[in-house]
Amino acid sequence: MGPPSAPPCRMCVPWKEVLLTASLLTFWNPPTTAQLTVESRPFNVAEGKEVLLLAHNLPQNTLGFNWYKGERVDAKRLIVAYVIGTNQTTPGPAHSGRETVYSNASLLIQNVTQNDTGSYTLQAIKGNLVTEEATGRFWVYPELPKPSITSNNSNPVEDKDAVDFTCEPDIHSTTYLWWVNGQSLPVSPRLQLSNGNRTLTVLSVKRNDAGAYKCEIQNPVSANLSDPVILNVLYGPDVPTISPSNSNYRPGENLNLFCHAASNPTAQYSWFVNGTFQQSTQELFIPNITVNNSGSYMCQAHNSATGLNRTTVMMITVSGKWIHEALASHFQVECGSQRRARKKFSFPTCVQGAQANPKFSPEPSQFTSADSLPLVYFWFLLFLLSDFSCLTSGPSCNERRGLPQP
Repeated sequence: MGPPSAPPCRMCVPWKEVLLTASLLTFWNPPTTAQLTVESRPFNVAEGKEVLLLAHNLPQNTLGFNWYKGERVDAKRLIVAYVIGTNQTTPGPAHSGRETVYSNASLLIQNVTQNDTGSYTLQAIKGNLVTEEATGRFWVYPELPKPSITSNNSNPVEDKDAVDFTCEPDIHSTTYLWWVNGQSLPVSPRLQLSNGNRTLTVLSVKRNDAGAYKCEIQNPVSANLSDPVILNVLYGPDVPTISPSNSNYRPGENLNLFCHAASNPTAQYSWFVNGTFQQSTQELFIPNITVNNSGSYMCQAHNSATGLNRTTVMMITVSGKWIHEALASHFQVECGSQRRARKKFSFPTCVQGAQANPKFSPEPSQFTSADSLPLVYFWFLLFLLSDFSCLTSGPSCNERRGLPQP
């Protein structure tokens, strides 16, 4: 005989509904009360200003609250206790006289100092005497003074000296920045920062390093900029140059030479002619020169700060024989024949026209004076005798001076 069958279920619930209910119970949580928090306004505070520690989500059944200095409840570090029902305030051992507590549990601290930096704990006491705590924090920074720069050498010599700039004063939790001629510090292996960026070192200074240096100090609540310190780089002299570059002169002209060399401070100049000292000036002037003034002209540049000397030499030639001014300008000749097209030739002192037609190339030495004019026509006659016809135009006198005769 088989086992007795189970009595029929009068209020049966489908198993799928049971599983759904279990799932909902597992994943559903009743809403929780918002957590007590403390907000610092502002978070970064300038020394001497005030900060408000604002309480959020204070429990509704709160009977009173306490404020402590630090991250934990410590009776020795109690700032103030407050009873909501009676509005009674009781200062604690950590009360400085600068704190004010409000009924909403917020705490105002005035005239803050850097010693006030840190954490503050709010303890809320609820009706069942259960406590809830929250911590807030803030940072106090000084109002930064105007910085200044000290330097170990404000007049360094190029490629020889190094310079250290130091930004003063040394202030904790402060950012130091450097500016050169109004621009942020360029990236260079010769520019090195140290000592928390307070010290800037310029290695093997160059003339391009010269200029105005400033330092700036910053913290989260203030910034200030120093007055400029001028770096004066001593350099040179570089190899001097003599102007004008013309080296050929005629008797009776004035010789006026000018010497210049890049140098800081400005170079001192001396002139030597054929090795003999002439004068200590930047400009050399000799009026009405003769052939005896030919020779080597040396300019020496001296820098008294670097102790360096640089020289350059120019050879000056004063010639005694010159082509007549009219002949030193140029002739224009147009020649041709029945077999050859007509061409125009120009014969300046450099005989450029002769280079264009080698068949007609008089040398400059043939034109030594106005007396040589028949010789010119002799050359033209050669063309006339050789099936050429030529037309000439007189000197245009474009050149104002002649050509020296070798």
